[in-house]
Amino acid sequence: MIITRSPLRITLGGGGTDLPSYYEEYGGFLISAAIDRHVYIILHRTFVPQLIVKYSNMEVVTDVNKLNHPIFREALKLTETPIEHLEIASMADIHAGTGLGSSGSFTTALLKALHLLKNRGIGPNALADEACKIELDILEEPIGKQDQNIAAHGGITCFTFHMSGRVEIEPLDLTRKTFEDLQENLLLFFTGCSRSASAILADQNNKTKQEDMEMVENMHRVKALGYRSRDVLVRGDLHKFATLLNEHWENKRKRSKGMSAPNIDKWYKLAMDNGALGGKLVGAGGGGFLMFYTEKKTKLREAMRREGLPEVEFKFDLEGTKAVML
Repeated sequence: MIITRSPLRITLGGGGTDLPSYYEEYGGFLISAAIDRHVYIILHRTFVPQLIVKYSNMEVVTDVNKLNHPIFREALKLTETPIEHLEIASMADIHAGTGLGSSGSFTTALLKALHLLKNRGIGPNALADEACKIELDILEEPIGKQDQNIAAHGGITCFTFHMSGRVEIEPLDLTRKTFEDLQENLLLFFTGCSRSASAILADQNNKTKQEDMEMVENMHRVKALGYRSRDVLVRGDLHKFATLLNEHWENKRKRSKGMSAPNIDKWYKLAMDNGALGGKLVGAGGGGFLMFYTEKKTKLREAMRREGLPEVEFKFDLEGTKAVML
């Protein structure tokens, strides 16, 4: 039996500049942090000459092209994995559609398991490249390259997306105190709303391709905020980082009508009135998790609990995609 896992992620600055429609014209930059909430792939050999795939549904096929699940299908084809006598199951600590990059985590965990099945090692760069090939090139999803890369590498990491498509990876140089304070004081609350990011990202993608200057200027500001966030984090100025989170959110809300909702705006204001120094909605928007930086954690937690928003506690994941059983 092979079990692999990939971390989910939160974006600390520059989110959205990893879409090809933007970085191929202007270059992108963002800071992403892997967290210890994971997507798992379990793979083992069976005695039946079929492929069994289990996720929220179950499929049993003898021809890989008949798989309905697109990522399972294309990952098996890309790695040229024989499907006979094979069962693959996926599970996750947090379900999809919550803004934590689960699709990229799923794809990297699956590819890692398939390479291990064939006794092949694969490094994080190649793993992220293969996951991007499946999701962006083959399936033509309107997404970026952040999720696959942070899942593969882990840590708190800066990514520069060059116009050529090359991704430059650099761990964020934090002091131990800044790392611990950031980990301690960032809180995640689930809004209760799951959504597909595709519609929001497709709108951003199309407007950028059409050179909609309002969208392009918005993304320029986001990228600049990403660079500023990197600099203040390296300096250890977490109060300033919190104000930049708020700037990110205000800028992000202007990007699409579907970015926020009345309840989300209400909860955001409530958090800011109860100890949050800054925050934003994680992911493409429309639902998922609200993330806040606070030094008054008890007050903020009580306010969110009264509103029925559960907290998901986390620590940073420094390992990236890995095998947990061979």
